[in-house]
Amino acid sequence: MDLISKRAGLKVTAKNIFVTGPPGCGKSTVIEKLLARIEKPATGFFTREIREKSRRTGFSITTLDGKKGILSHENIKMGSKVGKYGVNLHDIDEIAVPSMMPAMAGEIVVIDEVGKMECFSLLFRQTLIKVLDSQHPVIGSIAQKGDKFIREIRARDDVLLVPLTKKNRDAPELIDQLLSAVHQILPGDLIDMRPLG
Repeated sequence: MDLISKRAGLKVTAKNIFVTGPPGCGKSTVIEKLLARIEKPATGFFTREIREKSRRTGFSITTLDGKKGILSHENIKMGSKVGKYGVNLHDIDEIAVPSMMPAMAGEIVVIDEVGKMECFSLLFRQTLIKVLDSQHPVIGSIAQKGDKFIREIRARDDVLLVPLTKKNRDAPELIDQLLSAVHQILPGDLIDMRPLG
């Protein structure tokens, strides 16, 4: 079964792959599974929920090389807010953004995610455009809905959008089809194309 939309599948020249879907549908997990099958250097960051006594209080930033920061937290009272969470522009600019800058040729850039919180940072938006325009492949997640900037990223000709749901996120063929898309971008000997099952 083809789990990647026909519209997305037509973008055979896309070098930037973004999974998209509602919050909690497993976007970060799918990216991690995909990266585990690609034997190539990568840089970038993931966002994670911060939970205190089983209650979500914010979101963290963790780079692939182990740096950690706070994306947003309910205790941040100043500046930009998304719901009850104050956004930490300092850690976006000082931790997430530097991780988006590849240090070697052909390095994959992981961006989890392009969302409303991250996009409050002008530096994040500027760096994202530079990376998408570069020769480096990008694998990431992007908000299902958003402002003009997010809509423009989603609509780029070099972006392959992969819709993710709670129904298809655990399907082995989803990772296999994503690997096929990556295979068009990267040399085949750097990708484990064996089926997961």
